[in-house]
Amino acid sequence: MALRPYRRKAQFYETDGMGIIYHGNYIHWMEEARLDMLEQLGWPYEKVRAAGLDFGVTETACRHLGMVRFGDTVEIVMTMPHLSPARLELGYTIADAATGEVRAEGRTGHFFWDMERQRPVALKRAEPALYALLAELAGEERRGGDPWTGRK
Repeated sequence: MALRPYRRKAQFYETDGMGIIYHGNYIHWMEEARLDMLEQLGWPYEKVRAAGLDFGVTETACRHLGMVRFGDTVEIVMTMPHLSPARLELGYTIADAATGEVRAEGRTGHFFWDMERQRPVALKRAEPALYALLAELAGEERRGGDPWTGRK
């Protein structure tokens, strides 16, 4: 299964007083990339919510390595360092789409939430089809493949 990287053009309103993208926007972009991944898997966020599930956030981190400015386009490639029935960790590499220069690296941690019962849930039990898709992506990475490019 090959997924495409998430592409995002930096907008003027995302800049700060120095004319560069405000650091908090990188976290927003990582969230957008995660939702894009779900959509590519055939599980857009609306479908996840309709199934009575959500993704709780346990942590976010972002290391800034270079500046993104207004008008730049970035590509966000994701990895899945950890998947269990109850938890998910995603990694993000944010690179300039034209040069490939890495501008930031980040990660987010998540747990799966049963909206009806208002408690954490094992995704493997609650929605086996979605869990299987995520496990397939994680498995491709562990075997040395890149699900975002299809390369081995």
